[in-house]
Amino acid sequence: MLKTELPYIPEFYDTYINQVEDKYDLQSALKAYGADYLNVEKEKFTLLGAITYAPGKWTVNDILQHMIDTERVFTYRALRFARNDHTELAGMDQNIFAAHTTANERSLAELLVEFSVLRQSTLLLFQSFNDEMLKREGVCFGKRITVAALGFAIVGHGIHHMNILKERYYPLLKG
Repeated sequence: MLKTELPYIPEFYDTYINQVEDKYDLQSALKAYGADYLNVEKEKFTLLGAITYAPGKWTVNDILQHMIDTERVFTYRALRFARNDHTELAGMDQNIFAAHTTANERSLAELLVEFSVLRQSTLLLFQSFNDEMLKREGVCFGKRITVAALGFAIVGHGIHHMNILKERYYPLLKG
């Protein structure tokens, strides 16, 4: 399914979904912005280490852990909705999640492996959904969203955070 085939792009999730180029179908986007996409940046991630662009902001490890946690939450939502579960799901408080991880006690390599394994699982999950399942919808955080839109939101969320790293963190390496 292409992003342009989504019946609507829900508010809040649009920030992420609109990050994905229209040329990608969902499976291609999940692959293109998976582990290889992050591994290209491994050297810069290593150089940044625990550097942040401002006090109280997340480290690279925090950002990677956040991407992992969010992908897990979004795939859970997609699974529930694909299986025709109409229970409204709660949102997640990313700051509570971030405050209760061990991201900065873990190695960058460990986080990248975890992301890679998770993305493979995400790919397999979305491959298991037929067209009818991808079009199913549910409500999360008060927002109506389709299974396919959740898949594109997963991809776009990663792109969003990579853009933040490139715009706010990478300039710190030039000094």
